[in-house]
Amino acid sequence: MPIRSAGILLYRQDLPAPAGAHDGLQVWIAHMGGPFWARKDAHAWSIPKGEYADGEDPLAAARREFAEEMGTEAPGVEYRLLGEFRQSSGKVITVYTAEAAFDPEVISSNTFPLEWPKGSGRIQHYPEIDDARWFPEEEARLKLVKGQLPILDALVEDMAAR
Repeated sequence: MPIRSAGILLYRQDLPAPAGAHDGLQVWIAHMGGPFWARKDAHAWSIPKGEYADGEDPLAAARREFAEEMGTEAPGVEYRLLGEFRQSSGKVITVYTAEAAFDPEVISSNTFPLEWPKGSGRIQHYPEIDDARWFPEEEARLKLVKGQLPILDALVEDMAAR
């Protein structure tokens, strides 16, 4: 049975820019924490997500994981299921989406223990997420880990169908 995660992909539409520029889709994504990701930017961002247990409601898990990684509750809006997405590792991510005005003053992620430097015997604690913010869709495509690009594609398709 595959490992299952649940996550939330928030989106918003840019306000119209002066001189008739068109609106644009923006998504809320997070830079992964820890020494492996510290100096990486391209394909080092993810939707806020985390694993959940058998029998647990995936939306409840997604909301819990969002709060743990952002340090702020997920917006109190209506979420819709975007789909399930299999990663190259075999993990399956159940993703919910919603349009929301989300602008926390600070990101305060939970932490995880890691022996660093590897083989040193020294355990350090790192934030799961060290940054999170809004990005235009095209920029998000350069930042999201490649296995999550189908999630962004599904959001674009979902919005076009509405």
